[in-house]
Amino acid sequence: MAKQKKVTEEALEKQLWKTADKLRKNIDAAEYKHVVLGLIFLKYISDSFEELYNRLKAEEASGADPEDKDEYKAENVFFVPPSARWRFLQSHAKQPTIGVTVDAAMDAIETENASLKGVLPKVFARQNLDPTSLGELIDLVGNIALGDAKARSADVLGHVFEYFLGEFALAEGKKGGQFYTPRSVVELLVEMLEPYKGRVFDPCCGSGGMFVQSEKFVADHQGRVNDISIYGQESNQTTWRLAKMNLAIRGIDSSQVKWNNEGSFLNDAHKDLKADYIIANPPFNVSDWGGELMRKDARWAYGVPPVGNANFGWLQHFIYHLAPSGQAGVVLAKGALTSKTSGEGDIRKALVEAGLIDCIVNLPAKLFLNTQIPAALWFMSRNRSNGKFRDRSKEILFIDARNLGHLINRRTKELSHDDVMRIADTYHNWRNPDGDYKDIAGFCAAAPIEKVASLDYVLTPGRYVGLPDEEDDFNFVERFSALKAELEEQLKEEVALNKIIRDNLGKINMP
Repeated sequence: MAKQKKVTEEALEKQLWKTADKLRKNIDAAEYKHVVLGLIFLKYISDSFEELYNRLKAEEASGADPEDKDEYKAENVFFVPPSARWRFLQSHAKQPTIGVTVDAAMDAIETENASLKGVLPKVFARQNLDPTSLGELIDLVGNIALGDAKARSADVLGHVFEYFLGEFALAEGKKGGQFYTPRSVVELLVEMLEPYKGRVFDPCCGSGGMFVQSEKFVADHQGRVNDISIYGQESNQTTWRLAKMNLAIRGIDSSQVKWNNEGSFLNDAHKDLKADYIIANPPFNVSDWGGELMRKDARWAYGVPPVGNANFGWLQHFIYHLAPSGQAGVVLAKGALTSKTSGEGDIRKALVEAGLIDCIVNLPAKLFLNTQIPAALWFMSRNRSNGKFRDRSKEILFIDARNLGHLINRRTKELSHDDVMRIADTYHNWRNPDGDYKDIAGFCAAAPIEKVASLDYVLTPGRYVGLPDEEDDFNFVERFSALKAELEEQLKEEVALNKIIRDNLGKINMP
């Protein structure tokens, strides 16, 4: 029954997306996403406000005041002034000035709620946004979760917001990858790290997906969501706004998610933070990261990263911010596993010898929207010799997941939930004291540090896991015969198709 319910929900999200996308007309996805996501956010805060408003209205005889902002602040609910409430907007949806009305609503909400200042989009009165289409979009968003209990409505709106973020990222292609890490990659990072309790930090947080998935992980495992606190930083202000809305719609405190133009290297917004978990997907191979200005930075404890590539700057930035028993799971370009350019090999060697590298996962190609560069996950830990896990200080786990995943369109792959759990379970079985871990040829291997040193500290999983057993039993004659038969069938089909084409061309009467 639960499975059926999930399928229906997904169908609803897809149906909503198709309808919303039809209303886009001549507007670029990059611009349109702020219109749609802004309205979903407005509906969410209006629903939350209305639920508390009705409760206070019923308690007026006892002294409650439904128009008192402090009542909402006390319940961690945004105060929505009358001109911004969903019912008011919907009643004006068919008017030609609806764009101006929605922009004014966004301004009014920011005025009443300091934490939303500068966050909400005011893009609704633009000339390329047809008022009729905007009115239809308001009706569409207004029908999301209509009739559900308010708590359920908030959850559905949260799912729709997250789903639309992913669809807009796909629609934007390369640019979409700048604000969105594919959901299956985020799920894998979170499942492997298991952030149940403590400080979660992402210094390049995009639209906040790592935080949403961390909170979801805690809730799914019957933990207490309030046991984790969120810290983040983002250098792109537009993306930061998306993150603030994404977190607010999930009821996640985003007060420590900061924005500045300079970014985490040049202007670290959380200088003194020591995090229990770092989960991040920094941009790959960035050359203009300001490295020439930071040659003597205190963060470079394991070697000064090259001016022309930020990869090992990011790794050391993460390590610098880890608590004494902190753990990190991060995405990095695959080249960082082997590169020796400008001292990168020496930094990688120092990280291995310091016992910081816990696990490396080689990812399938085509997972990321903004790059075709192959990627890998690095899992690092400040304390691998004791604590709640077994002593892994003398070895590193390598997982080669290149053959996992499935295509969702011609250009993009994703990992299934089973793929995610297979990788995460392998890591946990190796890491946990009661785990039942075994090397699997072609997939995973626990390599002693001595072996890593003998391979010159190259961390490519393929070097350690070897070939799958079935490839050792490869039967050339059998495979060749199968391919030959397949080719012969295709040649026969080609002959038949050519005949059909010739026959049809012969029926055309030329003037």
